[in-house]
Amino acid sequence: MGSHPAHAQWSPRLTRIAQVVPNLPTFAVDDGFSYRVPDALGEVTVGSLVRVPLGGRRLRGVVTHVRTGDDRGNLKDIAAIVGDFSVLTPRLLETLRWASIHYVAPLSVMLSKTGPPNVARRRKLTPTEPKRLPSPLPKVSAAAAAGTRTRATYLVGGGPWGETVAGLTAEVLAAGRNAAVIAPTVREASSVAASVAAALGVPTPVVTSSAAAAEVTATWVVSQQSGGNLLIGTRELAFWPMGDLALVVVIEEGRAAMKAPQTPTTSVRDVVRRRASAERFGLVFLGPVPTVEAMAAGVELPEPSTRVWPLVEIADRTEEPPGGAVVMQATVQAIRGVRRRGGQVLVFVPRHGDAAAFRCVSCGELRRCPSCAASVTRGDVCQRCETRLGACAACGGSRFQALGAGVGRVISELRRSIGDDVGRVGEQKGVQVGTARDLPEVHDMALSVVIDADALVLAPHYRAEEDALRTLARVALTVERGRGRRCLIQTGQPGHRVFDALRHGRPADLLNALLAERVEAAFPPVTQLLAVEVTDPPDDADVQLRQAGLDADVRGPAVSGDGVRWLVTAPDLRATKLRLRSLVQSWRDGGAKVRIDADPVRL
Repeated sequence: MGSHPAHAQWSPRLTRIAQVVPNLPTFAVDDGFSYRVPDALGEVTVGSLVRVPLGGRRLRGVVTHVRTGDDRGNLKDIAAIVGDFSVLTPRLLETLRWASIHYVAPLSVMLSKTGPPNVARRRKLTPTEPKRLPSPLPKVSAAAAAGTRTRATYLVGGGPWGETVAGLTAEVLAAGRNAAVIAPTVREASSVAASVAAALGVPTPVVTSSAAAAEVTATWVVSQQSGGNLLIGTRELAFWPMGDLALVVVIEEGRAAMKAPQTPTTSVRDVVRRRASAERFGLVFLGPVPTVEAMAAGVELPEPSTRVWPLVEIADRTEEPPGGAVVMQATVQAIRGVRRRGGQVLVFVPRHGDAAAFRCVSCGELRRCPSCAASVTRGDVCQRCETRLGACAACGGSRFQALGAGVGRVISELRRSIGDDVGRVGEQKGVQVGTARDLPEVHDMALSVVIDADALVLAPHYRAEEDALRTLARVALTVERGRGRRCLIQTGQPGHRVFDALRHGRPADLLNALLAERVEAAFPPVTQLLAVEVTDPPDDADVQLRQAGLDADVRGPAVSGDGVRWLVTAPDLRATKLRLRSLVQSWRDGGAKVRIDADPVRL
């Protein structure tokens, strides 16, 4: 018999394999797809931006994992590496995976926030040496410069913030490490950047969504290619990888602009806190009034050495008979006195969307919901709890007077009393009337006046008092400190605790009380909330939502704009959010527009 040759022993062909999440806004690609890394392609790491074949197309994607394995000849090759830099690090990826679950957003959507708008290429840089300045938090700045993480700290104060930011970051930059500052608006970011650049003598590029794509990309490259850089921008900056990032400073984290309005409704405070924990960098919050959420998170809150804002006085509306003007006579006299001395005056009108407070024409009592005590208008239903309203609870009267008005009406009324020296903010008048969006433009006032503070304090949502304190503190901070300079607040409830806090010039006691009340009532931050808003929903959307196996309390639906809205609540919503993903995707695939508002601030 002839002999048979021994079978050759098979051995797998080991190669580099990358997991790539393509740039498609769908939950279906969250796990990514495996691709072979050709030997000729060069180094591919977590965060590499690549181009890959998928479904007959070539798409950009981000590498989320690299391993060595046997592809058995079934894997397609990565076609190309895009740009000269990775767009994230493994630790930043941890935060993005958390954000994808927390905000019920595809991972690809979160990944897209980390890279620049254009292809990033290396460039020649000119190093600069910052000036040395004392820090308002020496231990925090020294630790960040040395690469040692400290507990997140909230520096309560009133700004302007340029000098504070320069002091916090000077030692960090001198050590060759990077720092970032996130401000609520483009105007405020630009103002801080100009002040810091003058103080430190270094360039401070401003990063905002309104900047040109080439400019944003160039700034992104600087942050990746070298150390000793300070970037200042708006909320987009919260997701940027920044090389050797040592310190992030967040200005007024409680402002509405620090939370994205559209899905994913990311919060700068929460994203940066997660990043600081994962990436081990220092974190400092600045602002006059911290959020209850920041306090509940255990952020260190040093006691301010002085009043946080200038003097606040109360103009008591109960001393005037019902049916009077929007601007009290005592307020008009105060404005005239300041103008005679040449001082500038701000008259603040609550921002658009906040319902004015009303009082009974017969007895002067503020009109409130008999069920939840929220401020209510002339209508028949409470905006917060939908309780039907009736006559005045104090006297049975049926006529109510608005205590506030729009900017135009306030200007007209003041001109009848004071003359033509009244206009909108920016019109170079001695008396300027504006809303919350105008506050960043206003400073060095001798007098600031709040027309209808009750509309803020009694607003129909659970954060009304906290938000009112924050807004009114900002109005007070437009006043230049000095003798005779003050903020004057018109109110029909002069003994309210928000106004007590404003008079004392410190927020901590009120915020601690609000936190204790939320703990007792099981409101955030103790309980988690999620709003699900659907435009053009399927007919059985409510049934689908309730049959999705959500381990949570589902309330609704309620009419919201052109669609419907549910409120989902539980002590921990992580499992619920994971189950929601497939349902949300099916609604979107069916043509519905779905907005998921994680941690809603308006209920």
